[in-house]
Amino acid sequence: MKQIIIAIDGPAGSGKTSSAKIVAEKLNYIYIDTGAMYRAVTLAWLREKVPLTAEKLKEVIDTINITLEPSANGQITKLNDEDVSEAIRSEEVNRFVSQISADKYVREAMVNLQRKLAEGKGCVMDGRDIGTTVFPNAALKIYLTASIGARAKRRLNEYAEKGITGLGFNEIATQILERDRFDSNREVSPLRKANDAIEIDTSNLTLQEQSEKIYKLALDIINN
Repeated sequence: MKQIIIAIDGPAGSGKTSSAKIVAEKLNYIYIDTGAMYRAVTLAWLREKVPLTAEKLKEVIDTINITLEPSANGQITKLNDEDVSEAIRSEEVNRFVSQISADKYVREAMVNLQRKLAEGKGCVMDGRDIGTTVFPNAALKIYLTASIGARAKRRLNEYAEKGITGLGFNEIATQILERDRFDSNREVSPLRKANDAIEIDTSNLTLQEQSEKIYKLALDIINN
């Protein structure tokens, strides 16, 4: 079977990660959650308790090792050989990951690692700049969107499943909109739809429906 790179981009709560995991499993491809990589950098910075400056971030990047391993849930993220898959989903990491991921040096380091991980393999990669920056020549580019209401509801459900309380629907919606604004206006690799990406609105789709759409699009390319 022909192997291709599938780039899935979109804002928070659009279903990127969940869809990417399912498509990768169906195709027997590797799955790479690029957001987890930036979260791992953010966690490393938080643990160092240093100022949020370009100089300090460079020091952090130069002294850490991030690795990704396949798992039943899609991916295990390791920071210096420690499984941080749960730790990187904390509210504290959520608060700072946008600022950390906007740093030029951090971005360049992670993009280089992402390209290395996917080299020569069938791969499904999700993020915010995969089709525009990381793999502009990806065989299939998908851009997922959804209404703010749908995205906030999904995030609220995710938090509930993890036992995270204290955040209401309106607060989560505000956080998502702020993340959208920040990611879309950052200087380095802003969130945007690639010109040749296929846009899918997931507001009224189940996870199975949206992942099946992407899977079928991939098969059309792989089999032709």
